[in-house]
Order: sequence, then structure tokens, then C-alpha cells
Amino acid sequence: MVWMTPELSVEYMSTKSTSTGIGADAPRSTLQEVGRELAARPYARRGVPARAEPIRVLLVDDHNLVRAGMKLVLRAFPEICVVGEAADGQQAVAMATRLRPEIVVMDLDMPNGDGLTATRSLQQLLPDVRVLIVSMHTEEEKLLPLLQAGARGYLSKSAAERDLGEAIRVVASGDVYIRPVIANELAHATVSPSPRRMDARSRLEGLSKREQSVLTLTARGYNGPEIGQQLGITAKTVDTYKQRIEDKIGLSHRSEYVRLALEADVLLESPSQ
Repeated sequence: MVWMTPELSVEYMSTKSTSTGIGADAPRSTLQEVGRELAARPYARRGVPARAEPIRVLLVDDHNLVRAGMKLVLRAFPEICVVGEAADGQQAVAMATRLRPEIVVMDLDMPNGDGLTATRSLQQLLPDVRVLIVSMHTEEEKLLPLLQAGARGYLSKSAAERDLGEAIRVVASGDVYIRPVIANELAHATVSPSPRRMDARSRLEGLSKREQSVLTLTARGYNGPEIGQQLGITAKTVDTYKQRIEDKIGLSHRSEYVRLALEADVLLESPSQ
């Protein structure tokens, strides 16, 4: 099952069908309905049961102390077995290819291959490996591009320690993990047009089609060269468009791009060429 952020529709995806009938071929649904679905699940309140067979986990973070801390936390979960560690995205892909873990617990901001790029690579090379993102960034900033890349869960580093083990259990069971508090927020989110959305749409109308495309792709997590490749322009030209966006509507940080794209409900639309 896949989650998105407020006021978006999204197609459910899962490695298995569930008792609620949500599977890889399930129809599109509003995010509000998705939130209700997860909020009603037992593990959203009490956690999923431990299983007998070990869950093989690869930890990926560029800070040794963070990896050591996660290993210490996971000792409370006897069925979770840490089979390896990696310090960046490139190492993560190489070690996952060799060790074949069931779950890769992945940081986002790392040298030599960030978490988003590594997640895309793992989904292409090892589609059975499930990626759980653990990051300092909020769900609002990063969730959608990661789920589109194939991640199966997202946990903020500000979450409680026990949430890490629970998240691994949920992802190993075949579901996508999002914190229950986020599920509850989604369950109560409005899906009707709002003044905020109308204002966001109005701000987008002040941009050219190409500027709107750059904004949308930036919000999805693509960097300058990747955006340039998709639009057939140079990375320098992408920077020029970003400067125009800042001059016209005052956006400078990527989180601001994400927020506007979410409010305008354009994050899932195909960018114009």
C-alpha cells in the first residue's frame, strides 16, 4: 500500500494483496481513504506480531554512531538480524547485491550516492529488496518522491526508538510503513478544493510551462542534471529557470517547491516539455 501527502490521489501498490483487498492492481483512491485504511489497521495502534524466521537487514548511513545506535535499538527485536552496514548509496547497492537482505534501512543525505538514487537502483536490480527510509527530513518534504522511487516506508529520525523495529516488521510483512500519527492526519484531510489550493494554482499560473515543469521535477526530488536530461536542456539552464521561479513567486528551498506542488495538486501530473 502506498501513501502520499494531503489532497493527492495515488494508486495503491503492495507486494501482496491484503485482507482489505488492496493490492498491486487496486484502483485509485483518495488520500483520505488511504489514511482511514491505515489508521484502522491493528498495527497502526499495537504493532505487528514478531515472526519466527529472521528478518535480514542492511543498515545504510554515513555516520558510524547512527548505525551503531540503530543496531543497539534493534537488539530488542530478536527476529531482526543486521547482516551488514554501508556508509553511502553506492556501498548500499553493492552490499545488497552481495548479501541479499530482505530490508535496507536507508538514510537520505549521503555522499557517493544519496538514498533516493540508491533506492531507484535497488528497485531496478533487486526488486525483492524492500527499502525503509530513516531520515531527519519531514514526511512532507520527502515522502512522495521516495515512494515513487519504490521505497516501502518512511520513518523520521525524531520518532521513538521502538518505531524502528516496528517499521521493519511492517515492511517485512509486505505493507508500507508510515507513522500512525501521519495516517490519522491523512484520514482527516479534506479532498475538496480549498482556498489554499486555489491560491497555489494561481501562483503556478504566473510561471511559464517550462518553469512549471522545473518546479514539479524539483519537488519530486530530481537534481539539476536529472531535470535537464528529462527536459532536454542543460543543468545551467535549469538553474536559470529556478532563478526565474524565485524571482516570480519567491521559492528558493526545495521544501518550498514541494509544499507548493502539493497544495496545487500537480505532483503527480506529467511535466510539460
